[in-house]
Amino acid sequence: MSENWNELRSHIERPEYLDFLTNWKDEDIIKVISGVRRCGKSTLFEIYRQYLVKNGVKSEQIVSINFEEFDFGHLQDGRKLYDYVKSKTQDKQKYYIFLDEIQNVKEFEKVVDSLYLKKNLDIYITGSNAYFLSGELATLLSGRYVELKMLPLSFKEFASTRDEKNGRVLYNEYLKTSFPYAITLNAEKQRQYLDGIYSSVVLKDIVTRLAVADAATLELVIRYLYAETGNIQNISKIANTLTSYGNKVSDKTISRYINGIEDSMLIYKANRYNVKGRKVFANNAKYYAVDNGLRRLIAGDRSEDYGHILENIVYLELLRRGYQVYVGVVDDHEVDFWAKRSNGEQLYIQVAFNTEKKEVLERELRSLEEVKDQHPKLLLTMDEILPEQNFNGIIKTSALKWLLGESRDTLV
Repeated sequence: MSENWNELRSHIERPEYLDFLTNWKDEDIIKVISGVRRCGKSTLFEIYRQYLVKNGVKSEQIVSINFEEFDFGHLQDGRKLYDYVKSKTQDKQKYYIFLDEIQNVKEFEKVVDSLYLKKNLDIYITGSNAYFLSGELATLLSGRYVELKMLPLSFKEFASTRDEKNGRVLYNEYLKTSFPYAITLNAEKQRQYLDGIYSSVVLKDIVTRLAVADAATLELVIRYLYAETGNIQNISKIANTLTSYGNKVSDKTISRYINGIEDSMLIYKANRYNVKGRKVFANNAKYYAVDNGLRRLIAGDRSEDYGHILENIVYLELLRRGYQVYVGVVDDHEVDFWAKRSNGEQLYIQVAFNTEKKEVLERELRSLEEVKDQHPKLLLTMDEILPEQNFNGIIKTSALKWLLGESRDTLV
């Protein structure tokens, strides 16, 4: 299977991520790639290093260290890492420095800051949690880094690895997992692999960092958030629910755990946004899983989840396309997503697995009809009957076509 993976990963097209690195090449700024464990950061670095060599960079100009490899364990001391990089570079030559999973290095913030001062070094770092960019690193490097937030495979990227052309078949396969290596494995090995990712994230990125004494309650919170994907949540509601299960826990503890789970990138949060009042509601939000395979492993699957699973996939795709994503609130109605880019581009999206029943279609359109501005409004469905329709400017279109970038109403 490893041979299949080595062959496959060179064919997975992730052009947006590679373009980010090539566009920032040689700029006097640190390139930071963050993302959940095993989402493809190391492979991206490998592909980019191949790009550098093909474009005239000599192999001796590249210094690459992955701190999850045992060979580099001795460099997890900040001073030893700094001295090692110095020993591999000369002042009058350009070098490309790759530091993978840098959060494993003691005082890595000071190392990166010191290396940045050497103008002949082009620095690239990765980390598997959001908090490695918080605290001292953000303070030391404020204004001196750009961040690429990486996710596991999109539906389009996954489809590029398969000969299958039937969108429904591909979608059902994609639901099993979007982690790059996992898609090469059979069902039992997938389960074991995903369980390994989950255990590593929980133990290394949450329990250890937060000094969690009650890991069982932490896992209950994760399971609850995964089971309730796409439903509005607040801290008190979660605490009360767990208490009713016999796990008495305070709002403060729940808030702390959720922050840690978010930082580990197992979940992503979409706050509610008052479209008319232009105000973010801080107390209520929806949470989405980084991968449906992980979600199924931890929370299981129910037939009534299909709509929320599709909603989850659309949410992550909006993040990939560079949007900030909120739950839109319009008077007494909610739109699944109000999405906005830094250039001011906006769009509204309602997601429904099936709207072939008249009453369901009317219900899904109603929220979008309440939005009176002129920004694009999409209804994404898996309908097989009349998948493409226009309702007074509200475009109903195939979710699969939209995810593949084939829909004429896709904004990318």
